[in-house]
Amino acid sequence: MSEGFGNGQQEGAAAAAAAAAAAAAGQLVVDDNLLGHGGDTNEYQWAYGTIMDSSRVSTCLISMLLIVYGSFRSLNMEQEQREKEKKRQSESMNNLLTGEPVQQEQNKFATLDTMHALCLPLGASISLLVMFFFFDSMQMLFAVCTAIIATVALAFLLLPMCQYIIRPCTDGNRISFGVCGRFTAAELFSFSLAVSIVCIWVLTGHWLLMDAMGMGLCVAFIAFVRLPSLKVSTLLLTGLLIYDVFWVFFSSYIFSTNVMVKVATRPADNPVGIVARKLNLGGIVKEPPKLNLPGKLVFPSIHNSGHFSMLGLGDIVMPGLLLCFVLRYDAYKKSQSTQTAETGVPPPKGVGSKLTYFHCSLLGYFLGLLTATVSSEVFKAAQPALLYLVPFTLLPLLTMAYLKGDLRRMWSEPFIIQQASKQLEV
Repeated sequence: MSEGFGNGQQEGAAAAAAAAAAAAAGQLVVDDNLLGHGGDTNEYQWAYGTIMDSSRVSTCLISMLLIVYGSFRSLNMEQEQREKEKKRQSESMNNLLTGEPVQQEQNKFATLDTMHALCLPLGASISLLVMFFFFDSMQMLFAVCTAIIATVALAFLLLPMCQYIIRPCTDGNRISFGVCGRFTAAELFSFSLAVSIVCIWVLTGHWLLMDAMGMGLCVAFIAFVRLPSLKVSTLLLTGLLIYDVFWVFFSSYIFSTNVMVKVATRPADNPVGIVARKLNLGGIVKEPPKLNLPGKLVFPSIHNSGHFSMLGLGDIVMPGLLLCFVLRYDAYKKSQSTQTAETGVPPPKGVGSKLTYFHCSLLGYFLGLLTATVSSEVFKAAQPALLYLVPFTLLPLLTMAYLKGDLRRMWSEPFIIQQASKQLEV
């Protein structure tokens, strides 16, 4: 599920499986043409300049912004759904009196359980092996599935902007498209933009468009997938850490090559070129560029031409799910303290503290990225980013929850409403 974090020549990209969230495999690729340096002063200057390179700073900032934005958007969606549920309950009472049918709205979110957390690393390994052995024969399928999923995710990312633009020009009514459903003008506008971006990416293969598609995948995954408890979060992240470390460090002993590197650096043929060759249009249609499928975010360096900083989508999404969980818990705990304060009960320990669980985890994520960057320069080799991101996000969170007395509750049933009546008894 994870891809490495590092600096390297961007010659190819990982192929994405049909489910964008399921198992995108990746790897840090370190450039072999390292700058020479001599003397302590030059060495420190070289190290500082490498770590503070514009591409690395951009990668770090963008990944954190995606996690923050995806988490808050997920929280807003949950609050909107809760308000709709309250409104529906009040309407259902009236409908029971009048005899009208009660409409049920389907849950938007997909919640992972313990079995999902245990099976996900295994599924990611199977997807990685499929891409490793059968990439040449299935790259057309990989490219088409990736384009479709990225289009939907990118439309979701662009929707708020489109709603802001379209709002003065529309009344917000939905337009019916038969069996396809009913959509607002903003949703149609965002989908049209997403299709245009994906089509331009297929024709040009530009890295910026690939990054836009990857950002959409990250935000959509963080917003719609839920971790129900700290127990599931710990199992999921620990399993993915083992998966990442195994395929980066030990796969070469079994397959005589680093599977992660092989998959991450393998270029994908452009579907347009494949179709043109099958129709014998090679002399008419210009050969399109090979595609870097959006399994990672890449940012070019301003100072070093041809160099990129690269971070896999799994290294954003998986810790992002944890941060989304703790943000929801912070909001839930705050709402519970507000309700108990109205009854005269003092707030629980830790409520009102400026340092929330979300702040703690976000700071840990930043430190994990920084450590992964330093490690890639120190060891001059591929580094699995989750090896650093998981401990730096999970361990401070567990420690903070233990100190605040929330660990037991967060571990099993963090969102079960506790009654305050027993506390009011004398």
